[in-house]
Amino acid sequence: MLSRTLAFSLLAMTSPLLGQNETKAEPPASWIDKDTGHRVLRLTREPGSASLYFNQNGWTAGGKKLVYTTPDGISVLDLATRQARRVVEGRVRLIEAGRKTQRVYYIRESAVFYTDIDSAETRKIADLPRRGSISTVNADETLLAGTYIEGEGRDYRGNRAAQTHPLDQPRSKGQMMEERWAARLPMGLFTIDIKTGETRTIHRSRDWLNHLLFSPTDPGLIMFCHEGPWHKVDRLWIIRTDGSGLKKIHARTMAMEIWGHEFWSADGRTIWYDLQTPRGEDFWLAAYNVATGARTWYHLQRNEWSIHFNVSRDGKLFCGDGGDPGQVARAPDGQWIYLFRPELIPNRGIADPAFIQPGVLRAERLVNMSRHGYRLEPNVSFSPDQKWVVFRSNMFGDTYVFAVEVERSGGAGASESAR
Repeated sequence: MLSRTLAFSLLAMTSPLLGQNETKAEPPASWIDKDTGHRVLRLTREPGSASLYFNQNGWTAGGKKLVYTTPDGISVLDLATRQARRVVEGRVRLIEAGRKTQRVYYIRESAVFYTDIDSAETRKIADLPRRGSISTVNADETLLAGTYIEGEGRDYRGNRAAQTHPLDQPRSKGQMMEERWAARLPMGLFTIDIKTGETRTIHRSRDWLNHLLFSPTDPGLIMFCHEGPWHKVDRLWIIRTDGSGLKKIHARTMAMEIWGHEFWSADGRTIWYDLQTPRGEDFWLAAYNVATGARTWYHLQRNEWSIHFNVSRDGKLFCGDGGDPGQVARAPDGQWIYLFRPELIPNRGIADPAFIQPGVLRAERLVNMSRHGYRLEPNVSFSPDQKWVVFRSNMFGDTYVFAVEVERSGGAGASESAR
């Protein structure tokens, strides 16, 4: 579990890094954000280190270790001992941490592997289908799921040469999204049996299939999206691992309505997603209950809109990573890490179960992100103990993983202010 003593442990470890031609000081290990009063910690020491995408599981079973990537492999930070160590060497793509075991799952050279972070046991699970990739691991670690493109053709990876960091969004992303969506390439959605390596295609489509994410509790349920320009696609879907139960989660009610950046609640009961009615004008965090179909929409102000949102394990708090004026919300003052407290609007009218339950998210600023370059998306998530919001940032130049304390710390005990 993270504690305030971590700030001083990390500060004690801070030392200059010797570059090729110059000495470059490490960023501060801890500070109190002077604009918010919240303590911020730098969790990683490796330049170029990063936490996972906001909706992927980056916490090992039991919630004691944070899995993160470095330019040289995969590492874990033990939150009890304050120690980090590398568990996978070399250039790999991290998929997720297991929810049941102490494994990390990753792709290396067109094959998928796991490594146990305690025993170092490593096993190749299977070769990937041609032009295929894996996105997610199910709750009981029996299946992986991914997609592949059938036939030949362009991969539409965007203008990576212009990026300053491998996690940055490409400068040509909008054009790439339009072209890839219009191409209507045939795709397959498939699973891999982790024990046997058996591959099975469960769904085929000419829609661009992307962002697969297993339910955190139901090992047979996958959420996925129809990718592309958000105002042109019916984005959000679920399907069972046997290919049954294909269902669209949200239907457009107006021109230019968009929704996406979906994620699960920790109990697997709710799908959450960013909703705009219409695009760039009115902002909601929307919820769909997979068992009952009930819907809840929480309203946000323009400056509070975030590229990504997330929810605490008990479902009582939300966080967001904000956005600069170049994002869809065009927020003039949106460069913050946010904490949100949900409030439902009391129903004093007709009680109809078919109605959407409205609410409001009450925002609190946690970190001033004015020095962060938003081509690198911060990708917020809560720590398992719900005391910290974890994010990645380039506010000091190189990318590192940070955590901000949910409770305000005041001004006492600050080391070096980042502002």
